[in-house]
Amino acid sequence: MTQDQWVPPVVLLAVDLVILTLRQSHLHVLLVERGIEPYRGALALPGGFLQHAEEDITVAAHRELSEEADLDLETLSLEQLGVYGDPGRDPRGRVVSVAYLAIAPRLPEPTAGTDAAAAGWQPIERVLSGDLTLAFDHQRIITDGVERARVKLERSSLATAFCGPTFTITDLQDVYEAVWGIPLDPRNFYRKVQKTEGFIVPAGTARKATTGRPARLFRAGPCTVLYPPMVRPTESPSEKE
Repeated sequence: MTQDQWVPPVVLLAVDLVILTLRQSHLHVLLVERGIEPYRGALALPGGFLQHAEEDITVAAHRELSEEADLDLETLSLEQLGVYGDPGRDPRGRVVSVAYLAIAPRLPEPTAGTDAAAAGWQPIERVLSGDLTLAFDHQRIITDGVERARVKLERSSLATAFCGPTFTITDLQDVYEAVWGIPLDPRNFYRKVQKTEGFIVPAGTARKATTGRPARLFRAGPCTVLYPPMVRPTESPSEKE
């Protein structure tokens, strides 16, 4: 085949969004119920095709989040998670998707719009276990997004954003357990937190307790990158016994 005879393949470009938050001390992901084919009625990540060739990909991601879940989150920090383009991932043709990730506290309830029949927060355990059947390859994308979020908690101070202005070590541990999906030994966790300089600083007050001594309060420290990092344990405390 000569260069003049070669015809480039038709490839469609889409965006998908993995939006994670904590609700009732459990990690949740934003999913929509698809209102159109393919996979009509199935749960999926919010996302869709670029509207035109000149549309910026990140702009398209924010637009799809607003259209499908009615969330006005222009201030939400989206980071590119990966590119997914396996042949056959979409029955409509060769579709390459640029996936974005955001993990943030106190996100509001979504409202379905455009081609989404419903939208809501779903516990991440149900997705990772396969209890929820998702459209396309969205379970794989979510799995990658959760792992990225877990690594971010190891190496950044992101966990403090999910606590109040002041918090206890136990409050902070609850965030790590929710995102990592494993129970942690309180003594080891306390030691790691205290060893990471600038992660948290004393707030100068204590929270009253019903029994025992009042719990010490802390606030987020000046460091955004943790060194040494808060490395996940390879096994839970119960598995050590």
